[in-house]
Amino acid sequence: MSPVNADDGAAPWRGITVGTPGVEFEPRPPGQYAFDTPDTECDGWSTPELAVRWASVRGAKHRYYRQPRQDAARAAVHEATGAVVFAVADGVSDAVNSERGAVEACRAAIERTLHLLSQAPGPVDFRDIAGHAAKRLRELAKWRLSGREPGPGEIAGLFATTLVTGVIRPDPQGAVVDLCRIGDSSAWLLDRSQGYYQPMFATKTDGDAPLVSNEVTPLPTVPDPLEQRSVRLSAHHCLLVGTDGFGDPLGDGDGQVGALFTHQLADPPPPTWLAHVLDFSRETFDDDRTLLVAWPRHPPEHR
Repeated sequence: MSPVNADDGAAPWRGITVGTPGVEFEPRPPGQYAFDTPDTECDGWSTPELAVRWASVRGAKHRYYRQPRQDAARAAVHEATGAVVFAVADGVSDAVNSERGAVEACRAAIERTLHLLSQAPGPVDFRDIAGHAAKRLRELAKWRLSGREPGPGEIAGLFATTLVTGVIRPDPQGAVVDLCRIGDSSAWLLDRSQGYYQPMFATKTDGDAPLVSNEVTPLPTVPDPLEQRSVRLSAHHCLLVGTDGFGDPLGDGDGQVGALFTHQLADPPPPTWLAHVLDFSRETFDDDRTLLVAWPRHPPEHR
């Protein structure tokens, strides 16, 4: 094996700027007890039918004020069916430990969904899944309060978080996506051939909405009715699930941020590259950003 020459390597990745960049500074460490929440996380893998990538990066505001990243994402495969289960969460900034709430909500949602898929092949019960995630936050709050039963306000004050969770099932006619959301995180279908973003839930920039509300009703509250959507992925689509740190600068998808991600998501990139792109700099957009993407894979060639 020949020795590695550092001079032969590619140049270090330069930060990506969209429009006017934000202030440049060296990120500060979060508080000493937030050591288990890394600045950046990413993951990626493929099944025979689907390619999955996700990344979560700490926003400039939290990097500057020494606060932990409050977003989280997780994904898993249900082995028996090949379905992909996913969850994305955005801890509410007013909650004391919302970063922990986001992670635990994702874990609980995926654990419950995998269990339900193993029990019955039909549609999953999203109210059951959301209730399971809310219960996890209650148990976490009870532990935090030394065994005392917490009230809803106490749970929210500690661990409130948004949640988008769902299942992508392989199908010969195109993978079927079923998902639900609590709070203001969202999901989109990206038509890679046209660069068109179709929101799967109402957005802050929805031109048909008479009023725009910034009010968020997060877990542990489970809304009634629960927002749910179902859609089929065609070969030229990919599914995007993200927090508002991604959704706000994306807007309607017809600007510079939309163009950037249309180009970068034409094919599944390495997970580390997705994290790098997601960490773009743009003035006034300084929130944590999390994005999970799933692409249909072409059928394997017969050999």
